[in-house]
Formats: sequence, C-alpha cells, structure tokens
Amino acid sequence: MKAATFRFSRLSRVWQIRRVSTRYGLREFLDGKPRGDGRPRGERLRLALEELGPVFIKFGQALSTRPDLVPPDIAVELAKLQDRVPPFSGEVARQIIESELGRPLEEMFDDFESEPLASASVAQVHGARLKGGDDGEPGLEIVVKVLRPGIEAVIRDDIELLHTLAQMAHRFSATARRLRPREIVAEYEKVLLDELDLMREGANCSQLRRNWLGSELIYHPLVHWDYTRTRVLVMERIHGISIRELDQLRELGVDFTVLSERGVEIFFKQTFRDNFFHADMHPGNIFVDASDPAHPSYLAVDFGIVGQLTPSDQRYLAENFYAFFNRDYRRVAELHVESEWIPADTRVEEFEAAVRTVCEPIFQRPLRDISFGFFLLRLFQIARRFDYQVQPQLVLLQKTLLQIEGLGRQLNPDLDLWKTAKPIMEEWMRRRLGPAATLERMRANMPTLAESLPELAHQALRHLSRGEGLGGGLGRRELQALQRQMEQSSRRQLRMIAAGALAFCSALVYVSGKGWMLSGVPLLSAVLAAGAVWLAYRALRGERD
Repeated sequence: MKAATFRFSRLSRVWQIRRVSTRYGLREFLDGKPRGDGRPRGERLRLALEELGPVFIKFGQALSTRPDLVPPDIAVELAKLQDRVPPFSGEVARQIIESELGRPLEEMFDDFESEPLASASVAQVHGARLKGGDDGEPGLEIVVKVLRPGIEAVIRDDIELLHTLAQMAHRFSATARRLRPREIVAEYEKVLLDELDLMREGANCSQLRRNWLGSELIYHPLVHWDYTRTRVLVMERIHGISIRELDQLRELGVDFTVLSERGVEIFFKQTFRDNFFHADMHPGNIFVDASDPAHPSYLAVDFGIVGQLTPSDQRYLAENFYAFFNRDYRRVAELHVESEWIPADTRVEEFEAAVRTVCEPIFQRPLRDISFGFFLLRLFQIARRFDYQVQPQLVLLQKTLLQIEGLGRQLNPDLDLWKTAKPIMEEWMRRRLGPAATLERMRANMPTLAESLPELAHQALRHLSRGEGLGGGLGRRELQALQRQMEQSSRRQLRMIAAGALAFCSALVYVSGKGWMLSGVPLLSAVLAAGAVWLAYRALRGERD
C-alpha cells in the first residue's frame, strides 16, 4: 500500500509538471520552437517554477547563478524568483525544537515568539530569549531557525524527479544537451542538501565571525551551539536596518559612499585574504548598523551558502583582473592555458584575439563604470568556445560579485570598484606571489622534501631487494642513482637558502653598523657576504659534502 501510494504521488506530480509546462509553453526549451502567449520565454519559465513550488523555485534561483550555462535573458528573469511560502504554525515549530533538543521549550527559552520573523521555502525564523539568570537578569536575545516539517522528504522526491527529467532532456533534445541538464541538477542537489543541515550553516557563521571579529566593517552573530542541531539553529539576534530601506538610511544621515566602499572591501578581503566568502549576499541577508552614520557597518545573516577558492583560483582571478585593467590580453590568454582550464593545444593567439574583441568595447566607458562581474561573465562565455568548463566555485564568486556591485552602485552610482579592490589585491599578491612568500614556502617545505624523498627511494629499493616489482621498469642501480640525485638536489636547495640568509644578514649588519658607527662592522659584513657567495657557488657546482 505504501509503495502504491508513493507511485501514485509520483505520477500525480509528473502530471502536474506536464500540465504546468504545457500552459506556459515550456516545450520550446526542448525543440527550440517558440510557443506560449507572446510573453518572453524567461518570464514564462519563471512563472511555471513559482507555480510548481519551493523546490523548483530554489532550482530556478540556483540556475540563475549559472549564466555560463543558460542564456542571459533567462538568467536575468530567474534572478527575480522569490520564495513565496506561507509560514507553518508556531506550535509545529515548538514541537520540532523540543524533539531536536530533547527538552521542553520553557526550560531553554523565555519569550518564544510563535509568529515567525521570516519564512522561506526551507526554514523559518522565530524570536526568543535564552533563560535569564537567578538574579532576574533577562537572557540574551536570540533567533531560532527551524526547518520546515517534512521538507527533507519533499526535497529528495523532487530532486529525484528532476534527475529523471534531466536524463530525458539529455537523451531526447540536442538543445537541452547544450545546457548540460544532468550536471546542473547534480550541482543543485548538493547545494540544496547542504542547506538542510543547519549545523553546517552554524559552522559557516562561526568561521565568518572568527575571521571578522573586532572589525568595524561587519558583524556576524554568535552561534549558541548548545541549542543547535541539524534541524534547529540558535543564534544571537541582531538589530539593524535592512539595506533595502534606503529612505530610512538616508533620513538617518548614513554616508552611502562609505557604506558602498566598505561593502566592496568586505567582499574582496573575504575572497583574497580569508578565502571564505559569504556567497548569498542579496539584500534580504544584509542589514546596516547606523548608530554612527558617518561610519556605518554591516550586519550579516543566513550563511547556508559560502564559497572557497583554491590557491590557483585566487591567483587566476587576481592576475586576470590586473591583466584586464592593463589591457594585457595576451596575459589573460596565457593564464587560461597555464591553469589548464582550456586545452593545452589551444592557440594562445586565437584566445587572445577573442578576449580583445569582447573587452575592448568595455574600456570605452569610465573606469568606475566597468563591472567586475560583467567582465567575468564575458570571460566565461568566451572560454566556453574554447572548450572551457567553468568551475562552480568561480561562478558562485561571480554571482556574489554581481550582487555586491549592484548593491554598491545602488548606494553610490559613482562607486569605483577598482579603486577599492586594487590595494587589497596588490597586498595579496605581495604576500602570496612575491619573493618573500616564495622563500617562505621553500623554507616550510624543505624539511619535508629532504626527509621524505630519500625515504621513498629507500622504500623502493627495499621492495626491489625483496623481488617486488614497481611496475615502472626501474632497476636497483637506477633507483640508487635517483636517490643520490635527490639528496644532492636537497643539499643544493638548502645551500641556496642559507646563502640568501647570509646575504640578507650581511646587508643588515652593514646598514645597522653605519647607523651605530661601530668598528669592525664592515669586516663582519664582508665575511658574511663572502660566506653567502661561497655557499651559492657550491650549490651551483653541486659539490658533495
């Protein structure tokens, strides 16, 4: 009976989807033939997803962040999707909280508000207070985020259905195949299932709070872990003015120029300094502390989606921005090949010409009007022609950057993102790509290399002595030679590092001695310099100890 009910509900859902698709003419997305009532295809798709409910709405929202995969007109329309879900009752929320925490609500909280402060497709938020002290002091104000009852089963069923529809579209439609529906659904599934784990959201909030604690730019609430579970998240309640309330902020005399520049600074520091950025920075998640209107700061909420980049991603972005603003299109092309994001056999000249064709018109506008997010979007679109597979984390970053840009220029139309971002990226490049950073990485890795490589060679020799093949065709003599070569290489590298250190000390002693007028300092400086030259000579000659 249960299986029959399950099959009936699935068939009923399929029939509903078919009916809605027909009403809005969505078959156009499969065969490319225009249909519908004359409204744009993007608008019709948005309306259909809103009618199909929360899971499909969130799918459309996720799809709107992939302009590398969907046409711009559809991406822009899907970005208008809003969660339009009525709240569930406060009594049901109370039951979920008590079930998760294993205690009556009155033992944990005071003043629990049955009417939710906000309601979305996956969860809703209630205000409350922690229990006060024995001295009658009221407890801390908090918010309690509660997953919707039964949402896990609903989401898993609809995701499974989306996988089926994506598979059918991939199989029967060449137009749909170009959109890679199976990959899109798989990526969406991961994002949505992550949002169902409120422990993960709490961990994201804690990391952001740790990165920015004490900053005058932004504040993140404190997570109360004793009251947080997979389906319940309890955080400090923050009080601010929604960034949407521009008229109220203006009446309070908030400096919009400072506010916009601080928003850009936060984003680029999260991306390059911390490598951990809040990836859902739409206006509903941003509040303003206007207690000091001349120096306003931000308050952030909703941390279900965050982003991180690999070191190569960070370097790629920073160097691409630099090359782009210097109109060095050759370097932009080389970076794509070096990062192996386009095939190694791609002609750099062809990719350089494609980049120049798209980017040159951008520079006809004032620098403050050039959009970082638009640049990334165009760059991804160009690269797709050269068989470039866009990395999800980069598209997430681009989506967040577009949100920040749109918000910043709404606050301050003359916002110059480059002026704010340039010093942050310059500092990052100095720390990560400069000579001092290279020397530090060599110093940190040298002991491990010096110890592990000879040990690996020794293990290989031991395998051979036992008659165990390595499958690579190397004999004992070749491996012994390899071991000697690695040991000599390690010694050479250590000598070069020591030579550099002696040269630095020589210069330091000489400069310090001039200031102190100490006798014998020039001689000591010369001795250190000579030692540096000798070590460098031996390293280059490769002499043995």
